[in-house]
Amino acid sequence: MNDQIFYFFYNLAHQSKLLDQLVVFFAFYFPYVVIILAGVFILMHHEVLRAQEPFKVFMQKKKEISKAFLAGILAWILAQVLKFLFSFGRPAEALTVINPLLTKTDYSFPSGHATFFMALAISIFFFHKKAGYLFIFFALLIGIARIIAGVHFPVDILGGFVLGALIAYFSRNI
Repeated sequence: MNDQIFYFFYNLAHQSKLLDQLVVFFAFYFPYVVIILAGVFILMHHEVLRAQEPFKVFMQKKKEISKAFLAGILAWILAQVLKFLFSFGRPAEALTVINPLLTKTDYSFPSGHATFFMALAISIFFFHKKAGYLFIFFALLIGIARIIAGVHFPVDILGGFVLGALIAYFSRNI
């Protein structure tokens, strides 16, 4: 079933140059945009950027502000450890007919991108539901783009989403 879902998405690649460029954008460049958007949103939500003395307000709320990114970083580190322990190959290694749009050489399970962005999204969801839904959508978009790009199996993305959500849930009370 993992292979069937993979091929469903991967078969969208190599159909048009424009679509391939969009997939590469969402799989590789868009994550940087999401990090910046999350940082700006968190600072705006906690009224740091609107304050007369932004640094003072930031220092007062630094624990709340750092929770989202701390959960993401912790989740990403744990994903890297699990990648080493599981040592699952990427689709291009496991399936001979795959020509990925991006080159990745490390192990695939769980996806570090899926883990980080879902942890970030769920952390934001805990203090702002509407924005959290938007960031969850961004995480899903990044995950699907990485499947279409041929660098992850669906189980890699799903595993990353579950791990990221769990890390965010357990780290919200730190």
